[in-house]
Amino acid sequence: MKTKVLFVEDETDLGNVVKQYLEVMDFDVDWCHNGKAALEKITDPQNHYHIFLIDISMPEMDGFELADQLIQMKNTTPFLFLTARSEKKDKLHGLKIGADDYITKPFDIDELVLRIKNIIRRNQVEAPATVAPDFIQLHDVKFHKDTLRLYIHSNEIVLTVREAELLEYLFNNRNRVLKREEILQQLWGENDYFLGRSLDVFISRLRKHLSKSEKIAINNVYGVGFVFSC
Repeated sequence: MKTKVLFVEDETDLGNVVKQYLEVMDFDVDWCHNGKAALEKITDPQNHYHIFLIDISMPEMDGFELADQLIQMKNTTPFLFLTARSEKKDKLHGLKIGADDYITKPFDIDELVLRIKNIIRRNQVEAPATVAPDFIQLHDVKFHKDTLRLYIHSNEIVLTVREAELLEYLFNNRNRVLKREEILQQLWGENDYFLGRSLDVFISRLRKHLSKSEKIAINNVYGVGFVFSC
């Protein structure tokens, strides 16, 4: 089955080039010219997408507004921004609200394809070879990896894909000092400024969720990283 991509871009020439190239690379692409049309595609139960490529500056509904709608819908499909807006505040905002990547125009189309494949690979849920529980239980915290649900006492919390990746890594490396660069390299294969800022956001969100737990916490190790204490 081909990888299904929803591409949201209002610039006709660029849209045609990207769509045609992705199709040559064996992707199945739906192209929308604005966020409103894309939202209609996304909410159609007959459509299932593996990734969203979203421009930001568009008529009717811009890319940030579309991403906000996805978050409110609790849609866990990974998305990346593909935009001419290169200011640091825009990139930080895009990553903060949950984007898996932020690519500025002009860009290399082959690099875009590799980034798409890497995001999809990270987010694929592979069937286990043997029957195993689909959750991690520790003290008063239960984490369902496949459904991105975190349960603390009677509270249900829906995580983003990257938050879930990070939480699973913390569970698997509990009670030891984790360096920031180690986390970035192990989870996302890079250690750059923007991913580092995103890591801080994800840690902050998880720390807020885990404040409801009586046993588990994420503690800072000044100048080094974090400890997942339990």
